Amino acid sequence: MDHSAHATPLSSVAAMALSGLALAALVPGAMWPLRRAPLWERVTLPPGVALPLLVLLHAWVMLADLVRPVPTAVTMVSELALLAAAVAFWAPVVARTRHRLSDPGRCLYLFLAVPLLDLPALGVIAAGHSAEGLAMIVGMLPLGIAAAAVTWSWISREERQAADALPLAVRGGDPHGR
Repeated sequence: MDHSAHATPLSSVAAMALSGLALAALVPGAMWPLRRAPLWERVTLPPGVALPLLVLLHAWVMLADLVRPVPTAVTMVSELALLAAAVAFWAPVVARTRHRLSDPGRCLYLFLAVPLLDLPALGVIAAGHSAEGLAMIVGMLPLGIAAAAVTWSWISREERQAADALPLAVRGGDPHGR
């Protein structure tokens, strides 16, 4: 039995994994050192716009070619728009700007984005390209890790602040040094 007709080229699997990794890790990693730059004030979008924009562009880029072949030029422009949307998406989480989310807001924002951004990958899997769809999901795992890290940081900070607000005697220390 010849399975070569159903074989998935490694390059398309790697491209999907790299695309997911770019959105979930490379973009926020590149933004982190510049998080205090004044540029963000001019280019950021409100989170309520940035998240749906990224979700819709991501779905377009992942699924459009499955419906009808898309010209290479359109694909390139779509990929660049997707990267710009990823920057807009991460700005309320990473950058110091008027659109920066609170700690609970960042947790909710990131945890909401994880399944929404995986939906197009499920569409790719349903279209018979399971290796590519799974590669996209695996590539996007850093987004879930970031959501967990933001949550852990928030919880730790809240616990420290609560402990610092307690009187010294309640914390177990003796103010008289006995």
